Amino acid sequence: MANRHLSRTVAMQSLYEWDFNGARGDLRAITERNIVNFAPGMEDHKFIYDLVEGVRAYQEEIDKIIEKTAPEWPIDQITVVDRNILRIGIYELNYDKEVPPKVAINEAVELGKTFGGESSGKFVNGVLGSLYRQKAEGQKEAGEKQKDQETQK
Repeated sequence: MANRHLSRTVAMQSLYEWDFNGARGDLRAITERNIVNFAPGMEDHKFIYDLVEGVRAYQEEIDKIIEKTAPEWPIDQITVVDRNILRIGIYELNYDKEVPPKVAINEAVELGKTFGGESSGKFVNGVLGSLYRQKAEGQKEAGEKQKDQETQK
């Protein structure tokens, strides 16, 4: 398993456990234990901690994005696995500028297929794909407005 994929897996497992327990407990300690148990040979843990801490820091905003992008699925009705996979995917799409959007989406879909239910991959792909298209359209519109303003000068 590639290091980045394994890192996302450990991050998802840590966020899942923390969320499952009502967002109680020391998330960093949970993550450290999961690194020891599931990625013992991995030397660089920075990406794992960046994902976990990034999702935690932006969780409120990320959850609002999920609710807006998947309005027929209230956040508390999305399975804990899918919810945390979406959180990682949205964190990477919106806040981590190093990960290309298509990689973030593909990795989240793969996590959904591996750890979620039968339709998790499709659900994750639908939500993240919709968000990606909305962002692309928003950037296109912003670029057109800027171009119009420059033309009017």
